[in-house]
Amino acid sequence: MNSQADASIRELVDALYRDESPRVLATLIRLLGDFDLAEEALHDAFTAAVTQWPADGIPDNPRAWLVSTGRFKAIDGIRRRARFDHDLEHASERLASDDADPSELADDEVKDDHLRLVFTCCHPALSPDARIALTLRTVCGLTTEEIASAFLTPVPTVAQRIVRAKAKIRDARIPYEVPSRESLPERLDAVLRVIYLVFNEGYAASSGAALTRVDLSAEAIRLARRLYELIPDPEVLGLLSLMLLHDARRDARTSADGELVLLEDQDRRLWNGGQIAEGAALIERAFRSGEVGPYMLQAGIAAIHAQSASFADTDWREIVGLYDLLMTIENSPVVELNRAVAIAMRDGPEAGLAIVEAILDRGDLIDYQPAHAARADLCRRLGRRHDARTAYRRALELTCEDTQRRFLERRLDSLRS
Repeated sequence: MNSQADASIRELVDALYRDESPRVLATLIRLLGDFDLAEEALHDAFTAAVTQWPADGIPDNPRAWLVSTGRFKAIDGIRRRARFDHDLEHASERLASDDADPSELADDEVKDDHLRLVFTCCHPALSPDARIALTLRTVCGLTTEEIASAFLTPVPTVAQRIVRAKAKIRDARIPYEVPSRESLPERLDAVLRVIYLVFNEGYAASSGAALTRVDLSAEAIRLARRLYELIPDPEVLGLLSLMLLHDARRDARTSADGELVLLEDQDRRLWNGGQIAEGAALIERAFRSGEVGPYMLQAGIAAIHAQSASFADTDWREIVGLYDLLMTIENSPVVELNRAVAIAMRDGPEAGLAIVEAILDRGDLIDYQPAHAARADLCRRLGRRHDARTAYRRALELTCEDTQRRFLERRLDSLRS
């Protein structure tokens, strides 16, 4: 095979690693019963693909080939080590005796493996920080550095959380399964939170050259749909609606040359009408249940934005009312910040700025980029150029994603001229 064909296959393998490695890893964890062993098998499988596919050709089902190859390489590795550690003999025999052929795995089974992995990573025996770090690492395929950047946490701290979480799952023999229907509700909050974090990392990447990662957002939406089949809870509908309504605006969030476009400047003809209709219908169904939850309220706010004919027609009074209700359920500085921005739109920038500065003055959200970006914009609108420049510079210090950096730099430059 010529070098051009080799390069084409290498590009395919790279694309598969980017898009499919979390699903392949999820199935390998189920088959091998160990996170670290599965991760090693995953990398061995992709290495084998790079060397074998140019000579043997691309298999009909690359994902199943990767799972099967990874499993067999893991078994071979255990057998080699068993020569020096007899305790590993039983492990290799157990794995080799599994009659299931990974090369015949159905797509639905692989997708369910991904959901099983989410529930395992979100087990209540793990700390909240460990659940998030492990899920983003294994379910989403983010690097330790990307996770650390997203949560403003030192890389060694994130790495330690992941190592301890894996050890906890192994030592406590936490089952790799979707919980029974009876125990699903008590596990729901943690799973919803992590699914939304996965979506947000795809919708507004914390670092890198691209503002969005379609694969992560799509996977979060798929997981929420599958979760609702298991537990038809209004909050699951609320989260699914919220993600659909946000994702509907994806194509309008950047210009043709890849620059950030704010909500008020977006071409609403580029919004996905089908997703908006589905998201609006889902949140209406959720509210008819008579229950109210934080994801439902956020979806209600997103629906107002999505269904407004223009930015000027947005019903900010209703949005502030929904934020007031959300504050009674989830009184967090981030919710308070979002409410302040809505108040600025309803009552003027000075009213919103007073709230934003009060949040920062009491020490909350000091390292939260959107807080400083919001303060900068409100100061700019009020003509407080010096304060706006200071806030934009602080927001830039906290920004690792290139598209947002360029936008903030342009705003800062406009204040210098």
